[in-house]
Amino acid sequence: MFFRNSKQAMLSLAIIGLLGSASFDAQAQRGDRRGAAQAEVRYPEAARQEPTGRGAPRLQARMKKLVDAYDKDDFAAVRTQADELMAADNATPYDKAVAAQLASQAAYNDDDTPATIAYINRALESNALDNNTHYQLMYMLAGLHLQEEQYDQGLATLDRYFDETKSQKPEELVLRGQGLYQAERYAEAIPVLKQAIEASPEPRDNWQQLLMSAYAEVGQTGEALQMAEQIASRAPDDKRAQMNLASVYLQADNFDQAAVVLERLRASGKLDEERDYRQLYSTYANIDGKEREVISVINEGIEKGLLKLDHQTYLALAQSYFYSDQTAPAIEAWQKAAPLAQNGETYLNLAKVLWQEDRLPEAKTAARAALDKGLRNPEEARKIIAMP
Repeated sequence: MFFRNSKQAMLSLAIIGLLGSASFDAQAQRGDRRGAAQAEVRYPEAARQEPTGRGAPRLQARMKKLVDAYDKDDFAAVRTQADELMAADNATPYDKAVAAQLASQAAYNDDDTPATIAYINRALESNALDNNTHYQLMYMLAGLHLQEEQYDQGLATLDRYFDETKSQKPEELVLRGQGLYQAERYAEAIPVLKQAIEASPEPRDNWQQLLMSAYAEVGQTGEALQMAEQIASRAPDDKRAQMNLASVYLQADNFDQAAVVLERLRASGKLDEERDYRQLYSTYANIDGKEREVISVINEGIEKGLLKLDHQTYLALAQSYFYSDQTAPAIEAWQKAAPLAQNGETYLNLAKVLWQEDRLPEAKTAARAALDKGLRNPEEARKIIAMP
């Protein structure tokens, strides 16, 4: 994976809540089609013919009661009445579709995603709603599947949606690109995301960040870097854009440039999470001669309470002190790191340094602790213990 938390960072595109926009037209459901006829035609190229079916006259009162419950946000009543209406012997496909649509909205408002999906499927299977509502529900269904990590179902629904509507709307293409990315089909996501961005007069930064991440996932680092630099230059004060740029530099092993970006964030006070400080000191640790910078970043992170006092932190601090010829603080850091390690290797390193400093009794103590914790090569520790 490219970014350590790429899925979380890049998939900030919200699943669009189309149940609100695919709203219930009470006038149309009562049998007066004029309101629906005057609505904007959102899918002018759809091959599907607008259904002409109507509701059963004998169910008008029950339908009105259902609509009233929906208007009052009585979602439990909506679902109960919708289920009863769909089970009625004399219910037409139109009645069932409307009831399923309203029940899906009620379930959605109740955060009941499985029920929302089930009701939308029933509405679509009835094939009786106008094109606007039918396809908005289909699009919503795709989004819900992706939200639930049901990628095959979500992408299959989107394929059907685009095939039937011929839609080329950028914001809808992005959802498909997002779904392909979530399914780790990065190479397929790239042309879809590019198409959406090129078709939009004002493409959103998070669309471009998603494309950038897809480029990086397939190893097209040059393209990812170009996009990252463009996004970062437009948003110099945006932490996420700058952190993404630093991540792309790191992907390209350009540690010096990554450090410059991260230091700008540090200077402006935007490094405010543990992972920020870890990324900066790790970046410096990959650059020759930057041990003092590693020490500075770690100590600052500790002072701010952002860096955990764990094995990783103390070990990085110990190594940086040691390689910058500051043996005493290096030993102190190793003494803090060793008890927190999962094995005895850190204790063994401590023992070696103590021996080099002619602190043999302490070196032997550390060597014994190393053996107790377990070593790949215990002979090294035994040699130190056996020294006269």
